[in-house]
Amino acid sequence: MLTRRNSLGLLAALPAAAALSPRAALAAEAEVFLNPFAINAIDPIGYFEQEKPIAGSASHALNWKGAEWHFSSQDTAAKFASDPEAYAPAFGGYCAFAASRGYLAPTIPEAWTIYEGKLYLNASLRAQELWRQDIPGNIAAGLNNWPGILG
Repeated sequence: MLTRRNSLGLLAALPAAAALSPRAALAAEAEVFLNPFAINAIDPIGYFEQEKPIAGSASHALNWKGAEWHFSSQDTAAKFASDPEAYAPAFGGYCAFAASRGYLAPTIPEAWTIYEGKLYLNASLRAQELWRQDIPGNIAAGLNNWPGILG
């Protein structure tokens, strides 16, 4: 039998359960991962040209897809501006492994992969390891889930 006290306990547990679920969004999420700038203010060109994350600067910033992107130089900003789709990470810079599983997760600059010319970011080095176990399958699953997981 559900008593008033038990039902109040269940209601109190709902916010905690929602907070623990993976990015259960009530409102639509941004198309690009922001923290507060796109992809943690890392210059996406650095992944392609220097094979590592390179910090961007507000003095070399561009707006694209509703986000402010930071670059390490005017040259990399211009390169991005000429073809943003070529350099922007898949899944808006959210964790590619999480997208393959149907939810959003933030990313860290150190967990990245370039596969077939496209940049993929992950939430952690462990997520990157799981992602790399089946990159083609994870890409297919992520594309199937995207953009529906934005809310």
